[in-house]
Amino acid sequence: MALRTIRIAGDPVLEKKCREVKEMTPRLKELIADMYDTMYDGNGVGLAAPQVGILKQICVIDVAVEEDEEPQPLTLINPKILESDGEQTGDEGCLSLPGKTGQVTRPMHVVVEALNENMEPVRIEGEGLLARALCHEIDHLEGHMYMEKVEGGLKDVNYEDDEEEP
Repeated sequence: MALRTIRIAGDPVLEKKCREVKEMTPRLKELIADMYDTMYDGNGVGLAAPQVGILKQICVIDVAVEEDEEPQPLTLINPKILESDGEQTGDEGCLSLPGKTGQVTRPMHVVVEALNENMEPVRIEGEGLLARALCHEIDHLEGHMYMEKVEGGLKDVNYEDDEEEP
């Protein structure tokens, strides 16, 4: 597996709509594995193929953010949001816009239909952070970034807030 270069906001590839995946190939399996490595290396909870320069409808998500949590990797191919309800507003960030966050309102609950890495149909229900991540990554596949939805402007991330007191 390998780390891929993450495209940064302003790169035209991030503004393009992705193509549907018709069949799984060894190269796409390698891409998916690389996307997980790249996402985990960047401490992200999701990564979409255009963020590594590939215009395919593929994204990976893992919302197990605590060190003691068991990984919960989700590979989504050609995902579509079928239902959404409720509302949540919170800080959102993106590996393609490092060092920044912004308040974004997203659905509290979503139902997504997609294919997994074996090209088998899956249906995923997401609440809270998973719902946010699903919406965020599916937006990437449509050529949109979260900055378009930010309420009140972007803020610099203060990494010191993440450190525990001595």
